[in-house]
Amino acid sequence: MVRINIEATWHFTSETSPHSMRVILGILREVKSTGTLATAAEHTGMSYRHAWNLVDQWSAFFGEPLVERRRGKGTQLTALGNKLVWAEQHLKARLGPQLHNIAQELEMELASLLPDVPPRVRIHASHGFAISKLSDFLAQEPKTDIDVRYMTNQASLESLRAQECELAAIHLPHGELRKRAAADCKRWLDPSIYCVLGFVTREMGLFVKRGNPLGITGIQSLVDSGISFVNRDIGSGTRLLFEQLLAQGKINSDGITGYQNVEMTHAAVAAHVARGMADTGFGVEAAAVEFDLDFVHVITEDYFFLCRSNILNSRPVERLREIISGTEYRRAVNALPGYAVSDAGVVKTVKKFFRENS
Repeated sequence: MVRINIEATWHFTSETSPHSMRVILGILREVKSTGTLATAAEHTGMSYRHAWNLVDQWSAFFGEPLVERRRGKGTQLTALGNKLVWAEQHLKARLGPQLHNIAQELEMELASLLPDVPPRVRIHASHGFAISKLSDFLAQEPKTDIDVRYMTNQASLESLRAQECELAAIHLPHGELRKRAAADCKRWLDPSIYCVLGFVTREMGLFVKRGNPLGITGIQSLVDSGISFVNRDIGSGTRLLFEQLLAQGKINSDGITGYQNVEMTHAAVAAHVARGMADTGFGVEAAAVEFDLDFVHVITEDYFFLCRSNILNSRPVERLREIISGTEYRRAVNALPGYAVSDAGVVKTVKKFFRENS
């Protein structure tokens, strides 16, 4: 199967020509993570001299240095260098899921025109770090015949009901909210049609600046008019969970400054806070760590798959279960802050699963 990868590439335009940021951003990312240009050059596959030449060229282009040497402390990014790296992260956080979906659509269109390409099992899921990691693993196996599309929690469920996908990833919170959430989901799940595949747990909470300067301790803190918030998009599972938490705490969303401002992914919310455009936002712990933010834990939730039972023994689904229950994937997920593998690949009937969760 032909695989397609679409990436956002940005250019700066001078009086003479456009200049692509692709190569220099790779160097700057590595300098930020390693603290030395020599290591950054090695990791990006170029000579130390060539790396310095590129840094010098781009510094001259902007009229400001991108990195600075500190005696005995290696090399670090300047404020401009840091801003460029942050801008790339924010760009990927906002556009990554959309570009992924476009690539998947193009793959399917090409597949319909190619001979001997078997139909693919479709997974619809809200975007998150564990599901993104799964997409990476699947991309390494061109014969897996699984198509992952990112969409909201509610849209994934509606797709499953409309037979527009074979698996839908959804999440249920732990604690007092779980019984009601499970009942809402169970209401339309026919036990003769669907089963449940375990996947991961993830920690949800508030993103705050390093050191938590505003002293945000939980959802109740958001009613302070001096604290600005950035929300998730309407229809997303994270937005729904947050609204349930507000109802549980008897908090009126009208009293939260910035409640109507939205981003489309956990990472984009974290990037919004990291840039100083809001004081806090709600999402997974891994996004806070990625953008060098502190994290105030609020709730844990299970993220799992609903699967059509008639394809459970198909080769693609069997391979999916092998991957998510395998050592390599477990190691990758457990390395994500706030994530843990939970019954990954274990099959339960709808009755058994919701009996345990009601």
